[in-house]
Amino acid sequence: MNAAVDHDADAPLEILYRDAQLIAVHKPPRLLVHRSALDRHATRFAVQLLRDQIGQRVWPAHRLDRGTSGVLLFALDADTAAALGKQFEAQTVAKRYLAVVRGHPPLAGVIDHPLTRQDDAVEGDTRPAQSARTHYRRLATVELPIRVDRYPSSRYALLSVVPETGRRHQIRRHLKHIAHPIIGDATHGKGRHNRMFAARFGCTRMLLACTALGFTHPVNGERITVRAPLEPEFSALLAALGWAGALDQPCSGKEYTGSSA
Repeated sequence: MNAAVDHDADAPLEILYRDAQLIAVHKPPRLLVHRSALDRHATRFAVQLLRDQIGQRVWPAHRLDRGTSGVLLFALDADTAAALGKQFEAQTVAKRYLAVVRGHPPLAGVIDHPLTRQDDAVEGDTRPAQSARTHYRRLATVELPIRVDRYPSSRYALLSVVPETGRRHQIRRHLKHIAHPIIGDATHGKGRHNRMFAARFGCTRMLLACTALGFTHPVNGERITVRAPLEPEFSALLAALGWAGALDQPCSGKEYTGSSA
């Protein structure tokens, strides 16, 4: 299994769904949604790539962290963008993620832990923490005969994760809070485990992917679920761990799915 490189500059973004008001794409890992102070040297962004690809302006309805892959939804006009924004604020958008984490968490749980704000351009923010809730379910586990910390073997798990709220880096910070950080997360994870996955499996990405996004169409009122297959590096890692058959079911609703990785 070889480590993946950044998204090919010449490769178009995979379109998962499109109509007159909306377009959803499969964002690859290592690609920023838009310009950010967190990486002042980046020159390529999903907003720019999609705009150039379809030849019209787009408005991102939400964002995924640079290292996260999966469903990324855009509006094709300002009114639709505003309507989608209200759904995200009202927490009526259903989001489902897959994550590979260190350790074996309980079979299921809810992480109810307020999070301080993390804005790109605000340092030393003293505003109170915001409420944040994340649901998770354990799909598979493995124990590898590899010493990483002080134990002779290392445990990992595959989780289905549903954030109820949408705080910045919520899933990553919540899983760190319960001592089961995401593999490949350079900020909130464990460097020793990240390096082992890179060395043993050739996997250098953060193992977090948005696999399904469910929302109400702002124009016709139809409930839609857009799904994204796992990108090749993530899919190969699951196969290497024997988890290919453990993938979770998507959100309910009319489904639109991209091509298999």
